Amino acid sequence: MSHNRKFSCFSEFYPFYLEEHSDPTCRRLHYMGSFLVLAVTLYALASQTWLYLLLLPVIGYGFAWFGHFVFEKNRPATFQYPLYSLLGDWVMLKDMLTGRIRF
Repeated sequence: MSHNRKFSCFSEFYPFYLEEHSDPTCRRLHYMGSFLVLAVTLYALASQTWLYLLLLPVIGYGFAWFGHFVFEKNRPATFQYPLYSLLGDWVMLKDMLTGRIRF
């Protein structure tokens, strides 16, 4: 599915982003991917093993895209809105951690 909407700011985009993440399993996979990205980043920094940083896109996008293709059955918004989607991942994580969104 192609996204043809135009957003002038992130606050307009975020409700759309949440619609694209209505499946709880997809949200859980985003949650897991985001936490693994944080864990690998911290490990790479602590151990100064910089090669691990190359895994970050694979981990983050791998979990998220699997959730979209298998459970959500939609095309990730990342393909059309890469920066807003990246920000949306972290805002959604914050919203899940604070109880604003169920996961």
